[in-house]
Amino acid sequence: MHYRLRPASPADEPWQLAIYASVRADELAALGWPADDRDAFIALQHRAQQQHYRQHFPQAACDLILVNDAVAGRLWVDSRPDRLHILDIALLPAFRAQGLGTRCLRTLAAQAAASGRHLSIQVEVHNPARRLYERLGFAAEGEVQGLYQAMLWPVGGKAARDGPPWGRPAPIRP
Repeated sequence: MHYRLRPASPADEPWQLAIYASVRADELAALGWPADDRDAFIALQHRAQQQHYRQHFPQAACDLILVNDAVAGRLWVDSRPDRLHILDIALLPAFRAQGLGTRCLRTLAAQAAASGRHLSIQVEVHNPARRLYERLGFAAEGEVQGLYQAMLWPVGGKAARDGPPWGRPAPIRP
């Protein structure tokens, strides 16, 4: 599955909200809230997340992940002197479990390695994606902080050295 990244724009806000809502769907379905209440809560939480990223990571790039020009997900990456830090990577349900997330992560690792930097991410301790990150060569960095574990893909890590198996990586803006 080939993908490309496109910088997100204000016109993409409905897609951004849909991606965020899809990630929280199972968690919120268990609460049994009425649809209007659930949707209002999701919109509020999404706005708070966006504001947090923009306030605390003003240089971070927010890109949509496209497959055959269809929106498949989003990727927030903060480019730091010593690392590329993934703030968020999320895929719509139709694009999950097909290797797309793995490809995106390997591309980022190759770009980080090419620039002599690490690749890092924070993940909820019980998030199944943590197993994916570990399989790809990420290791815990420090102690668990609240619900989150920082993870690091070191410069020269195995998957980063191997590079992406599908060709030239999609560029990440500095």
